[in-house]
Parts: sequence; structure tokens; C-alpha cells
Amino acid sequence: MLNIKRLNTTDADFWAQLDRRLAWESVSDDAVVHAVRDILANVRTRGDAAVLEYTSRFDRLNVSHMAELEISQQQLQSALEKIPVVQREALEFSAMRLRVYHEHQKSASWSYTEADGTVLGQQVTALERVGLYVPGGKASYPSSVLMNAIPAKVAGVDELIMVVPAPGGVLNDLVLAAAAIAGVDRVFTIGGAQAVAALAYGTQNIPRVDKIVGPGNIYVATAKGMVYGTVGIDMIAGPSEILVICDGLTDPDWIAMDLFSQAEHDEDAQSILVSPDTAYLDKVQASIDRLLPAMERATVIESSLAKRGAMIQVRDIDEAVTVANFISPEHLELSVADPQALAARIRNAGAIFMGRYTAEAVGDYCAGPNHVLPTSRTARFSSPLGVYDFQKRSSLIMCSAQGAATLGHSASILARGEGLTAHARSAEYRMPRK
Repeated sequence: MLNIKRLNTTDADFWAQLDRRLAWESVSDDAVVHAVRDILANVRTRGDAAVLEYTSRFDRLNVSHMAELEISQQQLQSALEKIPVVQREALEFSAMRLRVYHEHQKSASWSYTEADGTVLGQQVTALERVGLYVPGGKASYPSSVLMNAIPAKVAGVDELIMVVPAPGGVLNDLVLAAAAIAGVDRVFTIGGAQAVAALAYGTQNIPRVDKIVGPGNIYVATAKGMVYGTVGIDMIAGPSEILVICDGLTDPDWIAMDLFSQAEHDEDAQSILVSPDTAYLDKVQASIDRLLPAMERATVIESSLAKRGAMIQVRDIDEAVTVANFISPEHLELSVADPQALAARIRNAGAIFMGRYTAEAVGDYCAGPNHVLPTSRTARFSSPLGVYDFQKRSSLIMCSAQGAATLGHSASILARGEGLTAHARSAEYRMPRK
């Protein structure tokens, strides 16, 4: 029997126990930090030459010019034509749903005119150029390409540059096909901190971007954190998470598999079940023990559930909401009779999956909403990746002569109160002379 930690809200130290269970520390140690800092500095100074050296060292690709590491649009189309029809149709179906959903997120410019003729408003514009990091080699994450690229394209980003490592020259056709479907403009087979540096600072052949999005290993995450400010980034993502609230009436096998779906990502992933029904927690435990041996990634799942998993007994569903808002999970399943009513009480969650028939897995691939979500309790203050991440907002202010007098009067008083007389006089110059 797999020993998954049991917690009970009636325990005197419950919240302290839960806090400890949720704790996760990045493995970005001093060695990683120093290595990444050196890579960033080298690429910033030497550009393509440094990127080529690191690509040779880490990915075993010996080329003499960056052009040899760029994938053409013809190669992307070739990959799209090469993959099985069923995979192409699944990618196109997912892309269609993502576009439809994200079209609803687009913001438009707006303005209004005050009685004296002063115009105020907001102008919305897309970022000019965005970099997308995609894990490469034997890894296949076409869904990551779609989830990051499509909202950028819907937002109106002019140029989307994808970087994907190709260790030993290995490239995944599904990833390239997804890039073709999503409309990625340029693709370079580079990865690691050196790819992040190339996107952030620009090289002789890789243009500097305004923002970098997409997942990567600890070196990539550390590099993204270090270049933030020079460019924007989406987030520093932690391990995948799922929290399931169940009233005890859903097939326990379904819930066990939902917990597996996140646990199979890696040993640091976190799967938590919350229910007021003790007998139901026992049923799910039994399902886990029965189903686990047949899972292809059983070892990873077992390690994840043993190290970071939890089953939490609450007094009632009301208390389950309190626990969920405290945990602020990346993925939250509400497997209850009236999920919409319960969802209205959730303040902190990356994505909310409502009802017994809604598996979190559909959100990872084709439901429509983005699967790039806040982790490590950051759903308390951040949101899923969306079109709004690829748009900027500029304030619009245009004073009429009368408005300049009205606003200038108050501005002058406040500026002089702060001791900023140039500010005051700048406003006063535009006011009528008495």
C-alpha cells in the first residue's frame, strides 16, 4: 500500500502540517546560479559565437554559423505533413479551440471626452516580438507550443521566435508541426540558458525580443529570472499541482487517475484530494493501490504521491473551500453535485474544472483555456497565460485649453507642495495669464 499522507482539519496543528506539505524550494543552487550568470554574460558580450560554443558543448551540435541552426518554414510544413493524420487533426482541433477562447480575451483601446474637451483613455498595443522556449530532444510538448504561441498571435504580436534544443540533432516532428499550425515565424535549434540570453540580449542573427515565455529546466528558469527587467517573462513555474474537492460520490477510480495525471510529471509534482468523507478517501486509496502498478510512469507517480501528495479530511464542503483557497492550486477540480455554485466561492486557483466529467487532462490539451498556469501558491496574485500577457496599455491624455487651466491649477498646487517647482511651472505656463 502506497503511504499517502493523511491530514485532518480537526487536528490542532493541521494548518502547520499543511504548510509544510505545500513547501517547495527551487533547486537553483549556487552552482546553477553562477553557471547561468556566466552564460548570460558570455552571450551578451560575444553573441552568436558564444551560443554556437554552448550548443556544441551541451547539445553536441557542431556548426559554424547560426543559420545552420535555424529551421525553415518549409521544414515546419514538412513536419506537419509527415506526422500521422490523427495527430495533425488533434493539433488542429486544439489550436482552433485555443484561438476561439483567446479571442474573447482581447482588449480594445478606449477613450472618453470630458465636458471641457479634455480626452482621456487607454491605447492597447501588441508586443512587437516574443520569444518562446520549448523543451526539446526526446521530449515532445506540442501542447506547450500551441498554448504559448496562439495567444501571442491572437494578441497581434508581430514576430514570434521559438527556440528548441536538439541534443544530438534530435528534433520532434510533433513540436515542429505545432509551430507550423500556431504560425511561429522563426525557429532556432538552441536551448538552455544560452537560448534565453540570445532572446533577451539579441545576437548577430537572433533578434532581441520583448518578452520570453515557455517552460524549461532549472537553468532555463534561472536564466529567465535573471533577464527579467531586460525583457518581460511569463512566470517562474514550479512543479505541477492538482487539488481535487470531492463530495464522495464520484467514481474513486476517476479521482485516482486524476491524481496520477499530475503526479506523473515528476517527483516534485503535488496531488491533493480533499473530502469530508473518510470512507471515500479510503476508496480512492484502494483505487490508487490497484491502478498504480499498471501505470507506465508508476515509479515517478509513487515517488510524487509519497513525497508531496496528501489526502485531507474536512468537516464539510464549506471547509474544503477554505482549504482550497489557502492552497491556491494550479489546477482545481470540483467533483461535486453543484460545481458552479462552489466555483463562485473560489478566490485562488489557476484553473477550475467543474463537475464529475471534467478531467484536468482536457485542459492540458484541447479545452480552450490556457494550460500555462500559476504554481506554488502564486494563484493568490497571478493568472493563467493569456492574450493580455502579449498586450501593453498606454494611457491617453489630451487637454483642451480649458482642461489645461483646470488640471494645471491642481497640478501646480500639488507640485509646489512636493517642492517640484519645474513641474508646477510647466503646468502654469499653459494656464491663462491673469
